[in-house]
Amino acid sequence: MLEYLQNGVFLRKIKSTMSVESNMQTNMQLRKGQQSDLTALVQFNQAMAMETENLSLDEDLLTKGVNTLLSEPEKGFYLVAEIDGEIVGSLMVTFEWSDWRALNYFWIQSVYIRPENRRQGIYGKLYQQVKTIAAENGGAASFRLYVEQENTKAQQTYKALGMEQSYYLMYEEK
Repeated sequence: MLEYLQNGVFLRKIKSTMSVESNMQTNMQLRKGQQSDLTALVQFNQAMAMETENLSLDEDLLTKGVNTLLSEPEKGFYLVAEIDGEIVGSLMVTFEWSDWRALNYFWIQSVYIRPENRRQGIYGKLYQQVKTIAAENGGAASFRLYVEQENTKAQQTYKALGMEQSYYLMYEEK
């Protein structure tokens, strides 16, 4: 069973594996990320950072970060997509409380689909599952993500799935 949180409280349990037929007529499983996925999730994050921002992440720090989320579900969760038992894609969801809406924003982060598995609808299935999880657990204020300005392919995918560019700009201090 898969546990989900809202406001730091476990609301309900749903199956941790969901069968989905992919466009390739292959059986794809969507499930919650688990400790045994640590290596794959670290590799996916490394690949995504290099591909999208030309960044090489500190592996020890990244491993600690992924492990923390896997160990502390109140921070969020990973979803992974498997085809024939092999992880082909993943995303991470973290929560941000909205006092205006009395709901969590679901922030989608660390999206990665293996290059050979892209353009097959895998991210769309993962995103749909995030929306289902939110609906089954009291809803979400909205689903948010940020994307590098140069990553136009990802932007097209997000728009095709119904997301729109936000009114808000992001500011950051390091």
